[in-house]
Amino acid sequence: MSNRIRILRLNKTGLPQEWITREEAATLYVKEQVLWTLGSEHLRINGGHNRSGQRSYLLLAPIIACEGEISKHHFVPALSNRLLFRRDHHRCMYCGFQFDDRSLTRDHIIPKVQGGRDNWTNVVAACVRCNNHKGGRTPEQAGMGLLAIPFAPNRFEFMYLANRQIRADQMEYLQSRFSGQRSWAA
Repeated sequence: MSNRIRILRLNKTGLPQEWITREEAATLYVKEQVLWTLGSEHLRINGGHNRSGQRSYLLLAPIIACEGEISKHHFVPALSNRLLFRRDHHRCMYCGFQFDDRSLTRDHIIPKVQGGRDNWTNVVAACVRCNNHKGGRTPEQAGMGLLAIPFAPNRFEFMYLANRQIRADQMEYLQSRFSGQRSWAA
């Protein structure tokens, strides 16, 4: 694992909480707050040398479960263009072409001028051309079809969207709870 690879921290029930650095994970290990781990390839962090010249080290699993509060609230991730564009595979949901972040916009299916809300189920990625053509109209009013139905990512999908460098064992864990709304590439 490189320095940029993050460790997936779960709560004790197995729900993803956040991506943490190896230093943050090492702190949890040292404080004995790691309850259980998953994953095959562990990251080795070297420490200092003792009097006999032996070097200390920690082996960090790619997925760790820790003590913590269990939330009973329904999880709805914060909406951002970066996550929205990743959800929609950087593809305009009207013309179907892929674009970079600078060429995509957030389009409100029910426009704000018609009372539409700024939430996951009312927005899609759209290229500038399609968004300008649609304007303040609904897709039906503009004669434009949507390629996919927008949805709010669940906690597992959100963790996928929030990290660009996911290891195979982390992806396998997250994918086991994807909603099936889209196909997700590793």
